[in-house]
Amino acid sequence: MEASHRNRALALAAMFQSAGLVKDVAWRGQCDAAQLETMIRSLFAFEAGTLDEVYGGAVNLRRGLRTLVEQVQANSPQVDGEISRYVINMLYLERKLMKQPDMIRTLRDGIEVAAHQSESFGILHENIMSRLGQTYQNTISELGPRIIVQGEQNHLGNPHNAARIRALLLAGIRGAVLWRQAGGSRWKLIFGRNAMLAEARFMLEETAEAS
Repeated sequence: MEASHRNRALALAAMFQSAGLVKDVAWRGQCDAAQLETMIRSLFAFEAGTLDEVYGGAVNLRRGLRTLVEQVQANSPQVDGEISRYVINMLYLERKLMKQPDMIRTLRDGIEVAAHQSESFGILHENIMSRLGQTYQNTISELGPRIIVQGEQNHLGNPHNAARIRALLLAGIRGAVLWRQAGGSRWKLIFGRNAMLAEARFMLEETAEAS
């Protein structure tokens, strides 16, 4: 994975998009299906060589790119503490996961089963969400501390919503892995912030022209 500001911006945008979708499901019981599909497909992109291949291009991460700009730019009036907390937790859990090779293998096996099932059921089928959610519970949830998701209890208590939330958290952690592979770090986030924001804004302009 090339270490570049563009790739780091894409990976971070993926985390923010996942976090935003988690919030949508938790508070409203629903989320944008196309954005959800982008995040779930990223889990199944085992052989992708570039971040554009993982996400199908920056156009599919426009929400995440917008959120990145809102959350990271200095003195932004649109900072969402809930979304930031999810992303910070994703980055923390990714670091813990990378120290657990056996868990990584278990995680990969569970995702591969879901990928195979998606060929029959479709990528957003309840069975796929359930499989990914169970995989998350069997792996990431065991690392601790668990990500505490806020929301309406009637939505959080719905098993399908709970599975979608876990699948999205898993996709966010996949984004955190890609962030690290693209040279991302806490220091890059601090000292490379302006360059990354410039890349995010450029991609938003570029994809707006293409759409």
